[in-house]
This record gives sequence, C-alpha cells and structure tokens, in this order.
Amino acid sequence: MIECIFTVDYEIYGNGEGSLRELVYEPAEKLKAVFRKWNARSVVFVEAAELEIIGSERADPAIDLVERQIREFHGEGFEVGLHLHPQWYNARRQDAQWQLDYGEYNLCRLSPGRIDQIIDRSIAYLQKALGAPGYHPLSFRAGNWLLQPTGATAKSLAGHGIRVDSSIFKGGLQHQHNLDYRGSRKNGYYWAFSEDVNVPDSRGILLEIPTFTKMVPIWKMFTAKRIGLQQKSPSKTQHRQKGLARLRDFARFRHPMKLDFCRLTAAEMIRMLDQEMAKDRRNPAVFRPIVAIGHTKDLVDLETVESSLSYLRDRGVPISTFRDVHDKIMRRDERS
Repeated sequence: MIECIFTVDYEIYGNGEGSLRELVYEPAEKLKAVFRKWNARSVVFVEAAELEIIGSERADPAIDLVERQIREFHGEGFEVGLHLHPQWYNARRQDAQWQLDYGEYNLCRLSPGRIDQIIDRSIAYLQKALGAPGYHPLSFRAGNWLLQPTGATAKSLAGHGIRVDSSIFKGGLQHQHNLDYRGSRKNGYYWAFSEDVNVPDSRGILLEIPTFTKMVPIWKMFTAKRIGLQQKSPSKTQHRQKGLARLRDFARFRHPMKLDFCRLTAAEMIRMLDQEMAKDRRNPAVFRPIVAIGHTKDLVDLETVESSLSYLRDRGVPISTFRDVHDKIMRRDERS
C-alpha cells in the first residue's frame, strides 16, 4: 500500500538573502491553492529560527503576512512541522545583510544543553506564531539534512514531543559536513531509531520517514530545470565554493535523486512514482509511505504538483500527512 506525503520547506535562501514575500508567502499561497483544489493537504516545514529572528528585527515587512499564512495552513488542516537552521539564532544584521553564525550550522554537533535550548525556543516560536500555546509539532526536518551525529538531537526532539523525523535521504553524502546516509539504503520505507538515524532500532524513540530517493547515474542530476534553479539563487561566489566541496560527493557512479516537485519535471516525478506503483502491485502487503519534497524558494511552476496530484488521485493513492502515516504505522505495529 502506498501513501504519498508532500512536504515543503518554508524558507528563504540559506545565507539569509531574499524577500519573504517572493520566496515564502507568494509561492506558498499558490501551493495552498493547488492542494485545496485537489482536497489534499501537505506538510509545511516552517523554518522557525529564521522567521523568529527576521520578525524580532522587523527586517522584512512581509513577516506579518507569513505568520498569518502559517496560522491559515494550520487552521485548514495542513500539518505544520518544525524546520530548523540553528545558525540563525546568533545572527546579526549588518549593512542590510545577515551575518549568520555558521559555528552553529549543524545542530547535532552542539552540546546537549544548547540543542535543548534551540529546540525549545523554536517550538515556542511556532506556538506564538500559531496562537496555540499547547502546540507541539509531530514532525521535524533538520537544516541541510544534518542529523548526524544523531543521539543527543534525537533524544531532545523526542523529549519535546516530536515523533517523526524526515531529515534524511537514502544514499545522501556530504563530505563537508560529515553527513553519510549511504548506510540507510538497506532500510525499508520507514524505521525507528535512537542513536544513529541510519540504524533501525525496534525500541527507537523516533520514527524516520525519509525523503524518497532513487539512485541514478550522475549525469541524470544535471537537467535544465535543476541548472536553472541553481542560477536563480543568489551569491554565486558562495555556490562556486560549495560546488568545489561537493565534487567529492558527486564522485561516484550513482547518486540519490530526490522526489522533488520543484526540481523534477512532471514526467520525472510520474516515472519515479510509476516504478513504486509497480512494486506495490507485486507486493501490496508492504506499507510504502513516499515522501516528496519541495521548497517555497524553488517553486517555479505548479504543473509538476498538479500532474502528480492528478496521477495519484486517478490511481487511488492517498495523499497524506505525517500524522496520518504515523498513526497507521503505530496501529500496524500494535497488530504485529
């Protein structure tokens, strides 16, 4: 059985550049309208640290629109998850530009006390933005996929009521940040974990439901749509430097292609989904939650989203949230 979860990272560019109206509010409004049209809901991963700091500095006049939009998402049944780039919390504004604290880039490499402090603060921001003091997100996605080393962050997330992580993508590798998710390729569509997100643990404190990937020849990663999005983003110098660091990551025959509705074409999305549908027909007993990802800052067309939702609806595939899927997994585990 397949269920598809559409997730969107709700954020501006990673270096702090870009306007909230153009990169967050307007694309999210368009996306919300598409999901309403199909009577479907998605998971909105709100970048809490970024929005809190921008709001506290009144650095972008659209912050009030954005916070109202978050409340609308929540009120209309979209799942609001926690997304977090911790380098924002010590950010300062200088000459109309953000100076971020890259010493805190990877949440998992901070002290347990600092991890707790950051997660507590970010959830408090969501509660304030939503006007819901008792709100606790069910799902989490780490900034830049960074959930290694895992243990202390997993413990803190679970202690704050989070039950589902979707930070990893099978086959992922970043030498620059010591991220290595290649070990997770042998896992199923979801698994519980505690100390190492790559390693299933039947008594784990969190449930991993990764962004869906397919291993492809490296040349398939260099498509016109992807290159166009890369050129669209700012700070070309920063991207060149990052690109040099990424050469080692790409130096392998096959690379994980994410089910990304912003970077794939409609045909590519449907091809990946078709292959999973074929597997499901051969073995329908396996529960297959399939996570698609996108970013508000990358939403350049809605055709891929429309086509994907139409494809899934025509084939009777539920479009779900992590809360829906988490509850089904828990019930399945109780029966087994």
